[in-house]
Amino acid sequence: MAEDTAGVLAHLEAPLRADGFVFVPAGAMRALLGQQAVADWASFAASWNRLGLDRYMADGGRYRRRRHATFAISAGGIRRKKHQPHYQSRDYNELNGGIERWFRAIEPEMGSHPALLAILRLMHRIVTDLSDPASQPDVWHTEVHQFRIEALENSPGQPTPEGLHRDGVDWVMVIMVRRENVMSGETSIHDLQRTLLGGFMLDQPLDTAVVNDNRVYHGVTAVRPLDPGRPAYRDVLVVTFRHQ
Repeated sequence: MAEDTAGVLAHLEAPLRADGFVFVPAGAMRALLGQQAVADWASFAASWNRLGLDRYMADGGRYRRRRHATFAISAGGIRRKKHQPHYQSRDYNELNGGIERWFRAIEPEMGSHPALLAILRLMHRIVTDLSDPASQPDVWHTEVHQFRIEALENSPGQPTPEGLHRDGVDWVMVIMVRRENVMSGETSIHDLQRTLLGGFMLDQPLDTAVVNDNRVYHGVTAVRPLDPGRPAYRDVLVVTFRHQ
């Protein structure tokens, strides 16, 4: 890793180690991912136009679209797993937990896109640096979620409909892909006693949040259209790492 990139990574990891979360602005993420990885970001972002409706919303909402994939990631490389359901216990997701949720698979060309592979390698480097070597797994179970949250004038979109929550994993990375004609969508971070620690807005493409899911809760406020006459949505990529 180049010296300047190593410095950016160290600047990211220090608050993550101390506070359990960090906001990484787009410019820093571009430096960490590398120009080659983001050179065709437009084609990666365009795949959010091909997501499937999330039909598992217990609140009856039809504002969320998504695709999903799982990977095994280790020092030896990245391997995509056979498509499988997403599962969270109701301890972590009171709204939609407790059932297997089968979502459309992330398209093969997007699962091997240079941008996604660079993101997965970066996240693996971060969790390797910050995890206790004595308890670190040889292989991380990694889930990747493409989310689009749509907003209407009288029906705001809910990025985290379950409210303030933890995901039941070890580490979470959330990357902004696109905000189109929406307001709000502010992220807040809370400690395990639910005391507010900080907040920020993922605004520009590649603005990123990384959280230690064992140490903090996170939530995102509802998004509403700026112009009710035009499509309004918030696209993000969510990557989680947990012990196998």
